[in-house]
Amino acid sequence: GMVAVPDSRLDKLAEMYSPEKYTPATIEFVDIAGLVKGASAGEGLGNKFLSHIREVDAIVHVVRCFEDDDIIHVEGSIDPIRDVETIDIELILSDLEIVERAIERTSKAAKSDKSLLAKVEVLERVRDALAEGKAARSVGLDAEEEALIEESRLLTRKPTIYAANISEGEISGDYLNNEGYKALKAHADSEGSEIIAISAQIEAELAELDGEEKLTFLSDLGIEESGLDKLIKSGYSLLGLISFLTAGPKEVRAWTIKRGTKAPGAAGKIHTDFEKGFIRADVVNWEILLNLGSLVAAKAEGKVRSEGKEYIMQDGDVVEYYFNVSKSNK
Repeated sequence: GMVAVPDSRLDKLAEMYSPEKYTPATIEFVDIAGLVKGASAGEGLGNKFLSHIREVDAIVHVVRCFEDDDIIHVEGSIDPIRDVETIDIELILSDLEIVERAIERTSKAAKSDKSLLAKVEVLERVRDALAEGKAARSVGLDAEEEALIEESRLLTRKPTIYAANISEGEISGDYLNNEGYKALKAHADSEGSEIIAISAQIEAELAELDGEEKLTFLSDLGIEESGLDKLIKSGYSLLGLISFLTAGPKEVRAWTIKRGTKAPGAAGKIHTDFEKGFIRADVVNWEILLNLGSLVAAKAEGKVRSEGKEYIMQDGDVVEYYFNVSKSNK
């Protein structure tokens, strides 16, 4: 499902402009059924599920970290690290099969095209790591080497967030003493992955509430935001995404771009003509705009900057683009 990325900056700008339309940034989550042992060999529709995972940009691994005799675990006990390793083994085995086929195919092609030997060498390094039970992301590759194997879409190279599913009573902070959570956090830290604590029970209850009821419920629990909101923000950050904003009476909107995108590329997110005929971008920080009350006031105070083609967009930039489309571009 498509979910809105929580953004208090956009909310505040909407309060200022009272626009006809409010459009937040979005991120897509794909719910994939839990894998079982033997998934890489086709158990439990494993190959189908693994192919679905191969299409995504990052993985959110929900891991049970709570005890409840009324909710049976398939293994008969609660052990987050065992559960993670069960999934990791299936992902590694699936990747190993992909890499071995790629090595065979590329080695044959390299007999007539020596430039492919570099790709074979990288694939062999990844294969050796996988064969040792290590994730492909454990292999230190530079950007050029990563590009050589990008087409393989290896599961164990994808950035990962561990969502520690804790009990309702632990949500206000007691989960920090949860042994399962602590073990999972140590595992996440060891591989440079992110971890957030959520309670599926609380999220199910929050899904039934609206507006003030939701805020009151969160306040009663002693937390400021839902687990879903934390997960969305974490996913957005993990993918290296930021938002630039456009704001006015007609629409207040967040646009998603990769961190490091230059002004013309960001303009292209609005319309291809904006990128083709890019002249300049008038940029102001969202907080300055909010404090001064209008773009006119911000310009009068000299707070609006005119930026050219080499400007790297910053998270929270509010932008007005100037462009010219020639007949050739049309």
